[in-house]
Amino acid sequence: MTSLPEDSDSTGSTPRSEAGDTPKIVCARCGTPAPGPRPMWTCSVENGTRRYFCDNCARGNLRAIEGRLDSAWW
Repeated sequence: MTSLPEDSDSTGSTPRSEAGDTPKIVCARCGTPAPGPRPMWTCSVENGTRRYFCDNCARGNLRAIEGRLDSAWW
């Protein structure tokens, strides 16, 4: 069974918005809020948890991401 990305995140990187029905995605590294409900950010699944990284954090850690290192390492 598959689910939408916002349904499977348990890290707190998708807190509920003021309206309560649409999750607000934030960068798992720096906390920058996403500009929209579905940003074109890097998405990583670490230990079964979906994490989103903004463009700046993804660019700054590209080698670690490509090496499949968990974000806790970088």
